[in-house]
Formats: sequence, structure tokens, C-alpha cells
Amino acid sequence: MVERVPPPSAQPRSRLRVLLASGAAALALAAGSVVPGMPLGAAPQQAQAADSGKSTLTVAVAQSVDSLSPFLAQKLMSTSITRLMYDFLTNYDPKDNHAIPGLATKWEPSADKLTWTYTIRPDSKWSDGQQATAEDAAWTFNKMMTDEAAAQANGNFVANFKKVTAPSPTQLVIELKEPQATMAALDVPIVPKHLWEKVGDFSKFNNDKAFPIVGNGPFVVTDYKVDQYVKLKANKDFWRGKPKFDELVFKTYKDQDAAVAALRKGEVSFVAGSPALTPAQAASLKGEKNIKINEGPGRRFFALATNPGAQTKDGKKFGNGNKALLDQKVRQALFLSVDRKTIIDKVFQGHAVEGQGYIPPRFSAYHWQPTAEQSLAYDPAKAAKLLDEAGYGLKGDQRVGKDGKPLDLRILCHATDPNDKAIGKYLKEWWGKLGIGLKVDCLDNVSVPWYAGEYDLAFDGWSVNPDPDFVLGIHTCAALPAKAKDSATTDNFICDKKYDELYKKQLAEYDPAKRTGIVNEMQSWLYDSGYMSVIAYPNAVEAYRTDQIKSITTMPEAAGNIYGQDGYWSWWSAAPASGGSSDSSGGSGSTGVVIGIIVVVVVLAGGGLFIAKRRRNTADDRE
Repeated sequence: MVERVPPPSAQPRSRLRVLLASGAAALALAAGSVVPGMPLGAAPQQAQAADSGKSTLTVAVAQSVDSLSPFLAQKLMSTSITRLMYDFLTNYDPKDNHAIPGLATKWEPSADKLTWTYTIRPDSKWSDGQQATAEDAAWTFNKMMTDEAAAQANGNFVANFKKVTAPSPTQLVIELKEPQATMAALDVPIVPKHLWEKVGDFSKFNNDKAFPIVGNGPFVVTDYKVDQYVKLKANKDFWRGKPKFDELVFKTYKDQDAAVAALRKGEVSFVAGSPALTPAQAASLKGEKNIKINEGPGRRFFALATNPGAQTKDGKKFGNGNKALLDQKVRQALFLSVDRKTIIDKVFQGHAVEGQGYIPPRFSAYHWQPTAEQSLAYDPAKAAKLLDEAGYGLKGDQRVGKDGKPLDLRILCHATDPNDKAIGKYLKEWWGKLGIGLKVDCLDNVSVPWYAGEYDLAFDGWSVNPDPDFVLGIHTCAALPAKAKDSATTDNFICDKKYDELYKKQLAEYDPAKRTGIVNEMQSWLYDSGYMSVIAYPNAVEAYRTDQIKSITTMPEAAGNIYGQDGYWSWWSAAPASGGSSDSSGGSGSTGVVIGIIVVVVVLAGGGLFIAKRRRNTADDRE
């Protein structure tokens, strides 16, 4: 449901790279890589008057924050902010996604690859002045290993850890139970031990009561109002260099058209969309003075997910999903009657690529396509035949089961996502022709029924990292909730022994080519199962004011996205158009974009399924 904008973060949820794309291990082995080192409601001129010496970058977004705790954050919006707040051991190069130094300047495996030693940089400080050390990293990982609540967002990264120690302030040692190919792609925010060790119940601590929030990333969170905004200031002591914008504000907008209007007026500098601008919104901005539209291959997939039977880790069933969907033939019949080309042409209007495998084509090393024989291409006649075989024959114009009950389904829809609503109308028509009834439930928060297992299908989507481990892990049995209705990393309650075996196998494979083969086998299994169907890979379509933002880095740099990156490059690199001051007149201004105060327009609505809390980002997540 998110990123899931993930993880999350999407990040993700969510919480991994292109060189690493085939095996985080490959990069990991190249461990030698050493680092190169205003009141929100006020109009821009009012903000400037309040503090004329500061440049502010305001970003309008369409997703709310689920938590500012990196241990709980899963929506893309939240995991994007934690990337700005806290440093990770490694980062992704904005050019090609390969692993580069972060808090760690280098990482080296033992001969058997079961022990990894990270050198922690000596020039990273927490914003309260204390030194960031290996002990902070060790404490972060150990907490996740011993406290289930602290493992909610990124527990999959440490599930294979045997022991984590900090022999010295600059040396972190991680011992593994088995080989793990993601050791240069651990998307885990490192937190300051001296503050977080005082936290009691991690499941209830959202890190949103005391400001500024101490961190060591490029920005420091200074204020937060639920469903309204998140304010950040540039960290002048950030080891990579201070961001060019003094403040960054993420402002939440329930109405994305209102966010676009705010951009047009110069009240915000950047609009991300929900999670992307609609074709109509993008078209309305085309040719506008001082507004640039950025469009590039997205890192998200848009999918339909079925409820395979909600269950806890110990196998207890809950929820009220339609039992007809336990039949693979019924699930496949539904997806055979979805015309993806029509959705791409009519709904996305060409701003997306037709969906196939689970990993978007942007990550070419892991992108997979079904064979011609395997493909569930649009074929209503074949769909009808499968329904007949499954025991759901036609009675008049309705499909009826052996129990005499009509086959009526529900699908969860994000009320703030126009794509969900538009596609819902098509599904009602297409499935109606097969004799299947469909109720489209559009809600502001889809997470509640999703976690409760009270749905039949849902519009789903995640933001995928360069390394696919996280987004593959959300379909393992280990990702299921401990208790009914609890939040968890599972996407839609999939639990299968064969899939779990493949997941474990890919995680332990360091050879990039062999790992890719296993990941493709996992995607093939997901495709055939019919538990979910990837409909499209939406492009990242966003816009910003060139009279407020002089320059900003996309990821990939050649043609990529600005919002929701696998890193902090966009906001860290963003430069004010001139002088860095906010100016509502549309002249110079730094009210929006790149590092500074980003006002994110959050559209509430559970983040467009960006991750059932986490990046039900669809992930997005998470990231």
C-alpha cells in the first residue's frame, strides 16, 4: 500500500542499488571503496519577513507521515524523511546506484564472508554535538535483533545477524549466521544510542514530542504537525557538506489540485503528486512560466493484490476475505480480464510502462518478464473458462459458486488517488462482463481494513530499492503479524514454503548472476500464484519552480526522480535560484525545492496504498 512508498520507506519501507542490483554482495566485496569524501500558513513574502536571511524549500506532497521513528516508519513519506534525519552505513550513488560510503567509509568481509567489518567515519556528529560512533550503530542493530517492536520497519535486514559489536569508536563488526548479499545495502537509519536507549516501548514511541530531533543526516527536524507539515533545517555540521537551502518544509495537501495551484502561485517550490502528478495536472502546468516538469522512469510498481487469507505467524486465520480468492484459478481469471494497455493509455495516458514482473525496468539487472506461454495477457474468454473450471458458473448474468452465492468482491481504493478510482471503474466493467460483482471501497486510510484482513482485493504498490531484498521479503512468512490486526511488514499475507526457500537462497548468494536467476524465479512464482498482478510501472511525474530552485539532482542523474529517492541527493543538492530568500512574487525565491524547509503536500489516504502503513506506499515505500 504504500512505498508503501517500503519499509518504508519505501522505507521501506523501505527500507538497493544497480551495481549491487544483481547482488549487493558484489559491491560489498568492492568494500575497498573509500568515501570521497516561518509560519507554515504564511505566504512566501510573510515567511521572508519573519526571517529574511533564510532560504526555504517548500515541498507539497500527497502522503502523510506514519511515524518519525525510523523503527516504525514505513510509508515513503516517512522513510524519505528518516533518510534526511539519520545517516546509513552506506548510500547509493545517484549516477548508477552502486554502493558508496555513508556513515561507514569502507566495509570488508572475512574470507568466509560471515564476518563484516565496517570503518565508521570520525567526522560525523550528532546535532547535539556528540560524536557518532560504531557504538551507535551496534546499539541500533542489537535493539532491532532483541526487540520485536524495534524490528517492525527493517527487521528483515538483521534477521540473519548473529552478533554485532563495536570494538572501537570507528570499528563495527557484524557476524552472520549465514552469508548475506545485502551487507553493502543495509537500509537502516543509525540512531544516537545516548538518547534512544532511554526509550521504553518502541511500538508506541513516534519520535515526535521533543524538537529539534537529534540526528546526523543532512537535515534536522525542527517541527511536525500531524497531517499538516514537517519542518527541517540544514545541518551545518553534516560531514558531506551543509545543504544549500537553509530550511526544508514538507507540506501536506489532501487535495492535489490545490497543491498544483499552490505551485502555480509560488506558494510552494515543488509538487510530488500522489505519488505522481496526474496527466491532467502535468498538462495544466506545461508551458507555465518558471515551472519545470520532471518526468523519468519510476521506481514504483502499481498492482492489484488479493487477500490470500490473512493469518498470523503461528497460522491463526483472521479477517473476512472472500474464500473464492483462495483458488488460484479464480485469481488468475481476474487478472486475465484486466486490459493493461487500456489502463496505460486511458488512465496513465502514456506516463507509465505496462506491468509485467515485480521489479520495475528501471532496475534492469533484476527486471523479469513472463514467457509467452506464461503470460496472463488480456483474455476474457480464457478467464471465463477458468471460472467455470473453478466451479463458478453463470446463472443468468452472475457467477455463482457451488453454495449458490454470487461471486461479489470488494477492492480497497485510496480516496485521494485518482488512478485508483479510474481503474476501479474499468475493473467493475470488465469483471461485471464475466458475471463478477465489484464494490470499490475508497477510503482515506486503507491501512485499517488492510491490517485487519477485511478486504478481498486492494490497489497496491511499492517503491523498489536498487537491491530487491526488502520488497521480496514482504511476502515471506516471517513478515506476517504476530497478532491479528497488528501492523507488520507483510504486504498482503502471502506465506509459502517454496517462496521462503527461494528468498533465503537469494539472500545468501553473492554471485550477481546466480542471485539474479533466483530473484527471477521468485518473480515467476509470484506471477503464477496470482496473488498479485503488476499493472503498470508509473513514471515519476513532478514539477518545481525554476525561479525558486536553480538546480536539483535527479536519481538516476541522467533521467530519474526527485522526490522519494534512494538517498538524499535531491534535497541535499538543491540550490536556491538567487540569494536563497522566499519571494511570493515569483521572482527569485527559495521557498521551495531542495534542501531547506520542504513543505510537503501530504495527501493523507494512507499514501496510496503505498504500503500498508509502511509504504503501503503502494513500499513505495517505503522508500
